Amino acid sequence: MTKRRRAAACISLDWFTMALERFDRIAIAVIGDVMLDCYVHGAVDRISPEAPVPVVRARNQRELPGGAANVVTNIASLGVRVQAVGLTGADDARDGLLAALATSGLVETSGLVADGARPTTRKLRILAGGQQMIRVDYEETGAVPPAVEAALATAATSAIAACDIAILSDYGKGVLCDAVITAAIAAARAQGRRIIVDPKRRDWSIYAGASVLTPNRRELSEATGLPCDSDAEVVTAAARAHAATGADILVTRSEKGMSFIPVTGTPIHLATVARNVFDVSGAGDTVIAVLAASLAAGFEIGSAMKMANHAAGIVVGKVGTATVSRREIAEAVEPSIAPEDATDGRPLSLDQAVALRTAWARQGLSVGLANGCFDLIHPGHVSLIRQAANSCDRLIMALNADSSVKRLKGPSRPLQDEEARVEVIGAMKGVAAVILFAEDTPLAIIEALQPDVLVKGADYTEDQVVGGHIVKARGGRVVLAQLMPGHSTTRLAAGGQSAVPAQTKVPA
Repeated sequence: MTKRRRAAACISLDWFTMALERFDRIAIAVIGDVMLDCYVHGAVDRISPEAPVPVVRARNQRELPGGAANVVTNIASLGVRVQAVGLTGADDARDGLLAALATSGLVETSGLVADGARPTTRKLRILAGGQQMIRVDYEETGAVPPAVEAALATAATSAIAACDIAILSDYGKGVLCDAVITAAIAAARAQGRRIIVDPKRRDWSIYAGASVLTPNRRELSEATGLPCDSDAEVVTAAARAHAATGADILVTRSEKGMSFIPVTGTPIHLATVARNVFDVSGAGDTVIAVLAASLAAGFEIGSAMKMANHAAGIVVGKVGTATVSRREIAEAVEPSIAPEDATDGRPLSLDQAVALRTAWARQGLSVGLANGCFDLIHPGHVSLIRQAANSCDRLIMALNADSSVKRLKGPSRPLQDEEARVEVIGAMKGVAAVILFAEDTPLAIIEALQPDVLVKGADYTEDQVVGGHIVKARGGRVVLAQLMPGHSTTRLAAGGQSAVPAQTKVPA
């Protein structure tokens, strides 16, 4: 690696580590089948005289949260606060589970309902010589009593109201009955929260209204009745799942990585990143935990997937149910998420733009942001971009996506789609990067980028510029660019004037 590339990697890792600090400000509700995983490690040096079975001489024993409780600990290991909702017995295993969950100091366990009529689900594994000899399950999977069902639904609703995103972690042990699933999804929708479901049922219609479903390849195939081996087959099966649930689908595909198929938009396929696989148990828990934390913290779905994918690759290299830390994720992900120090007008995701903005700040460079629809470039646009570029060292242009332009300008607009507008604006002299936003205003982008300079046309006053107060609060400034009278896209579309021809790096 060259000196320049080493420096860039250091900067991007610093940025990504700081970006993960967003996890400090969020909380996640996990509703599902909590368990206690018990591991007895020992050695075998003889066969029992009572039966032809090996005798394991126990050396040590450890207890870890399992099932939905493993999702909880995966989230807590990222420094995220968690509200756990589930069902236990009133027994020693419950005490062991509560003690294990209390270790991080980030888990609220008041939502764990105790039912003395059933045991806490516990899985006892006997291991010797690095091999699992036998597993003993203590569990009750029958329907829960109506009073317990009501208590779980109430606890789920309360937890969702107190959190930023929710997870339903179904292990088929009875907690996620129809009433609890329905109450949780309704609560999430009423609160405007996203809810992610790790499904176990064959009939997914009960999950209608959820935001994202995270099946593995086999679960998607069984639920849809379709093969799920190739990328194309996964997309076809996901389309059938969309019809039943209205949810986006993220499929974990073992050695083939993972795929995200949204209800609307372009599918994303990521190859697996695991190098050494020692134990795949709990990898799905890690995926859903990191995905939920990333989305709640404001990362885009592509970046959230990369983090979840790398986290799964890390955790399968560990023995037993395991977790992953922020630093491990940052070290694994930063080369794939943070771009080089680009100034060529390339289109970027918001996460990539934030990475570059932070790198530029470390170099002492001022960063400016201008935004608009920029539908058919005319001299007024060229003038505004020239003034914006002259006001800072690096200029990022934020363009309204097509959906936003239609809402603002009417159904006949834009005249050029977002891909064409991004290409033209990116070719303008002085433009370092271009990002798209689907909202009506760029407020979220301004909050994320924290630009030094915010540029808008002089037909606004400073107090009318969206995000101006954010920029000025940190010592930045708002620049009102002088307008060129008589130029507008609306008049241009009506035949009132001529457009500036698109060309590489229009002189500014």
